[in-house]
Amino acid sequence: MKIKFIGGAGTVTGSKTFIESNGVRMLIDCGLFQGIKPLRELNWEPLPVSPSSIDFVLLTHGHLDHCGWLPRFVNQGFSGKIYCTSPTASITKLILLDSGKIQEEEAEKANKGNYTKHNLAEPLYDVAQAEKVFPLFRIIKENDETALDREITAVFRNAGHIIGACSIELNLENKTLVFSGDIGRDNDVLMYAPTKPKKADYVFLESTYGNRIHSEEDPKLLLETFINDAYHNNGTILIPSFAVERVQTLMYLLWQLKKEKKIPNIPLIIDTPMGISVLEVFQNNASWHKLNPQECEEMCKIFTLISNYKDTIDTIYNPKSKVVIAASGMITGGRILNYMEQYIGKPETSVIIVGYQAEGTRGRKLLEGADEIKIYGKYYQVKAKILEIEGLSAHGDQNDLINWLSDLSPKPQKVFLVHGENQPADELRIKIREKLGIECSVPLMGQEIEL
Repeated sequence: MKIKFIGGAGTVTGSKTFIESNGVRMLIDCGLFQGIKPLRELNWEPLPVSPSSIDFVLLTHGHLDHCGWLPRFVNQGFSGKIYCTSPTASITKLILLDSGKIQEEEAEKANKGNYTKHNLAEPLYDVAQAEKVFPLFRIIKENDETALDREITAVFRNAGHIIGACSIELNLENKTLVFSGDIGRDNDVLMYAPTKPKKADYVFLESTYGNRIHSEEDPKLLLETFINDAYHNNGTILIPSFAVERVQTLMYLLWQLKKEKKIPNIPLIIDTPMGISVLEVFQNNASWHKLNPQECEEMCKIFTLISNYKDTIDTIYNPKSKVVIAASGMITGGRILNYMEQYIGKPETSVIIVGYQAEGTRGRKLLEGADEIKIYGKYYQVKAKILEIEGLSAHGDQNDLINWLSDLSPKPQKVFLVHGENQPADELRIKIREKLGIECSVPLMGQEIEL
């Protein structure tokens, strides 16, 4: 059996793991590279294996770094099945349509603004190409054993993280391989704790926060403090947010603060069309999260939900204090950029970072103290307050990841640490060996192994 790491190794983006077993070829996830330019440029490169030769894709969840390359993959010849849970199929459709639309718009802006280095900027894929992915989805029920081939079965188990997210237990050649996908937190506000695997010969574990323990500070209290401070300074609060799960978590916390009368009567605005669409997925999949339909409905009532771009412009130029939650979470695209253009240079503005920021993204640069950021070819001085709430991450920290491995009996032969930058992955490798006595390896991008 051959395993090749063609994405999500040494980085938290572009997750793709290729497996070949007895002539059957498959891919675990098919993600988009984000962040620094050398990574983004990989999105334009062909895979080291022909897409038309791959039989199926197993999708752990619907975040862009795990599903965002599927339109390109299909456009280059893949015509097999894409197995995932029902919420993941719904989320992925929304993510890909949004991604295709954003890429079309950004290519158009680059051409109009003449800040492309190419003769003509082109989108990586467009909406029409994204739509060609949808007929290939095949729904798998959580915890059901599904035959993928005569000698290959898979079981999808809840991973927390976001709605529909699963780890994948793959049984082939008398071996059990477990692919974690992204592991959620044991004490998440909305999502249930991840299901811990019981048996595995080999584990492929994410390591996003492999060297960090999440802050013990109360995210709800921090949110309350930041909003009150900004409001008293007549400032606007911008929260760049992932449209899936993070927007809903923020809505829940703000709803609680509003009910408890701990924040002023300030407009609460959700300006992410996809985030609004995700609310419907939440309401249609109540068994996957902790909110009941009545709570969902009550929570949504206190927010102004913006879909129309004209309303975005009106909101941007409204001088009153407000809380705006908009995608994307790493400030790599989406409507948050329009708000940043107007507000990042104002000292009374507060930008609250609430999730992981990959290397090279605007969000990472802001956290590292950048004096200016580039948006649509122009530079803007950073005068806003840059704040962070670590406790809202949807990724498990080092303790959560080690705990997730702790029920394996007997111990796996090896754990491969993927989906993490090199330092976090290596520190997690040392901790797993010390605490669990399990041998770990940190594979390199492009590395191939035989099991």
